[in-house]
Amino acid sequence: MGFSVADPKPHVVCIPYPAQGHITPMLMLAKLLHYKGFHITFVNTEFNHQRLLNSRGSDALKGFPDFCFKTIPDGLPPSDLNATQDIPALCESIPKNCLSPLKNLLLRLNESAESVGTPLVTCIISDGVMGFTQDVAQELGIPEIMFWTTSACGFMAYLQYKNLRESGIVPFKDEDFLTNGCLETVVNSVPGMKDMRLKDYPSFIRTTDPNDLMLNFIDRESQRTSKASHIILNTFDALETDVLQAMRSFLPPIHTVGPLHMLLREMHDDRLDSLGSNLWREDPECIKWLDSKEPKSVVLVNFGSIAVMSAEQMIEFAWGLANSKYPFMWIIRPDLVNGKKAILPPEFIVETKDRSFITNWCPQERVLGHPSVAGFLMHSGWNSTLDAIGADVPLICWPFFAEQQTNCWYCCNSWDIGMEIDNNVNRDEVENLVRELMVGDKGKQMKRNAQVWKKAAVKATKSGGSSFVNFERLVKEVLLKK
Repeated sequence: MGFSVADPKPHVVCIPYPAQGHITPMLMLAKLLHYKGFHITFVNTEFNHQRLLNSRGSDALKGFPDFCFKTIPDGLPPSDLNATQDIPALCESIPKNCLSPLKNLLLRLNESAESVGTPLVTCIISDGVMGFTQDVAQELGIPEIMFWTTSACGFMAYLQYKNLRESGIVPFKDEDFLTNGCLETVVNSVPGMKDMRLKDYPSFIRTTDPNDLMLNFIDRESQRTSKASHIILNTFDALETDVLQAMRSFLPPIHTVGPLHMLLREMHDDRLDSLGSNLWREDPECIKWLDSKEPKSVVLVNFGSIAVMSAEQMIEFAWGLANSKYPFMWIIRPDLVNGKKAILPPEFIVETKDRSFITNWCPQERVLGHPSVAGFLMHSGWNSTLDAIGADVPLICWPFFAEQQTNCWYCCNSWDIGMEIDNNVNRDEVENLVRELMVGDKGKQMKRNAQVWKKAAVKATKSGGSSFVNFERLVKEVLLKK
């Protein structure tokens, strides 16, 4: 089933949660739908719209007549455009302050359909943690689909928050729960998820406060998903088979269409190449530096868009990398160090000047696919994990928060493409893990496994593969359904 010239053009409004790791996959999904002939309206917050303009130039978001960008306020006071907004503050503000602006925007879009000839809104695709959009969609009579940008295992873990609370495990009773062994408790009651410890569940359970903002926010948002008509996940069936099978037994229809960045290669629209999602300016010199290095000689170090560390932790990472003697590219955001400017010791700069490249941001997918990159020290964010799988690059995982802990467990135990580094960073451990990654037996095994998973991801996103077929069905049987 498709649509003809005589049919009204379908119009999807895409609404990501306002953070880098959510905007990126939503924009990929929007591009794929545009390739299929949809009119796209992409809704950023005013703050992130300005960040995108600053990072990509004033012409970056002009879009096209059938792919346009709109904004709504997030309700927060102005803050540093070169730093990620406070996540708890965003989660508290969005449900209170975004509903009316979004409703008004949708009404204006439909009013303009009559005056300027743009299509009426036919569907909303909203981030899974933007559940307030369900109320707007229902009031206006617009169909809505939820897109959870997490892994399937991370999403399933969030869905367990309700059970963990009802069983009295969460919130924790003892303020020493981080050190008294409580987090080592194994939970084997979740279908499709075996041998998971409490420490491997998304980090928002690590509280003694029953009114904890993030615990309650994620619990509420994940439970609201049961009311969705359909759910989209950026994963592929072969990677998370058991978890997906379990979720499909009790949730609305789930459409696995990932890795989206690989599916996008199969359905590519040259017109949209200029529409990027990075909120920091990419350094074009990083590729030139990689070009100068030997094949499989470089470690990429990037902790994503939200993770922060102490100055002491950064120093330990720095000397661990230096002492490994391997070349490395380290992405150090301006806001990487908690509450301080990220400053590396002068002697470290001197020690590594011939084998390091340090910058604020990079085109990560392209960097990971470069022949000189051999390994990735990262935070276990889902987009980065999929980027690594798509490039068959093994991992050292330092999960920071949210479902990164869950992704880390799966990378290290289920998929066997990663090694976890302790939260209390030690330079000797960093050095040893980097060397193991590059030349050790464990590193070689992880590389072989990474190659297997890349082949599976390629198969899933090629024509006839599971994600390719699932996307086609999503378009024809859901978004274009009469």
